[in-house]
Amino acid sequence: MVKARAAASLLVACIAAALLSAVSGGLVRAGVALPAMPQWLGQAVVDHAALMIGAFMGTVIGVERAVALKWRPAWIAPVASAAAGIALLAATRELACALFVLAGAVFCAASVLVVMRQPARHTSLLLLGALCWLAGNVGFAITGTQPAVVQSWFAFLVITIAAERLEMTRLMPRRRGAFAALMGLLALLIAGAAASGVLFGVALAGLAAWFLQFDIARRTVKAEGLSRYMAVCLLGGYGWLALAGLAWSAATLGAPVRDLALHTLGLGFVFSMMLAHAPVILPAVTGLKVRYGAAFYVPLALLHASLALRLVSQREGALANAAALAVFAGVMAVSVSRARARPSRPASRCA
Repeated sequence: MVKARAAASLLVACIAAALLSAVSGGLVRAGVALPAMPQWLGQAVVDHAALMIGAFMGTVIGVERAVALKWRPAWIAPVASAAAGIALLAATRELACALFVLAGAVFCAASVLVVMRQPARHTSLLLLGALCWLAGNVGFAITGTQPAVVQSWFAFLVITIAAERLEMTRLMPRRRGAFAALMGLLALLIAGAAASGVLFGVALAGLAAWFLQFDIARRTVKAEGLSRYMAVCLLGGYGWLALAGLAWSAATLGAPVRDLALHTLGLGFVFSMMLAHAPVILPAVTGLKVRYGAAFYVPLALLHASLALRLVSQREGALANAAALAVFAGVMAVSVSRARARPSRPASRCA
């Protein structure tokens, strides 16, 4: 038990290090002058995307998958991706690449097991997303550059989110052809990730339209409490996804909007999804109870405002982005503390 707690604490520390270093590197890339520039920060500037997507998000998703699967080898994936982040910061790039490939391969194996245990449309999409992460990690190991594989990494996140939302809405009646349209858009996304930024952007915009049309959040936004909060997060995220699609296509065609494309997708869409699901996923993964309150809207509003600010000022917008994430961490910590002091009913996954 003591060893398990120590291992869990170490993994949490690695996840936190990946997030903090990725945010710090992103601030420097946006033109923010930090008090010092140690070696690890220089590496964080260079490997900002790998740290944020692979070492942070990949590890968090890997932990969630391992907990749900209850298959001990599945833990190799998040441990390897977390260690890869530390290796990047330590400037041992070849080791980091090898660890990312290992993480992707084990994550794919775990996803195959998920499909075998529960054959369904959404579990097949989870496997498809895992394959995109593995492909991106292999490409990163071969090329050593992030721009060449960042579309594959984002495809992993987008498809994983699509799978989760498909699971949440599987009981909703849909028009005939809705799932076929989703699969067509995801096929376009993968083709774009491999060969064309324009197609990738078109697919993102199309997915935003699909989510806005068919996601259950359209109904639950009329509810109250946590369900409404999650729906507001989701619907706002879909708006940023649409803008990301337009910006991605424009950036590929030469418009100076690459930063807009990357961060409306990574922060506007992906982090909106994380803010939405964190109050449900944290208890499921850690056993910690979360007490929902209206304060959850504060970091969400800050995130949207900071992205809008980033449209006109990259530096100030990046600082505000970091502040929004810090406020969210604080709100979550307070909500856990409140739940311990005054137990409440467990959160419901209904958004």
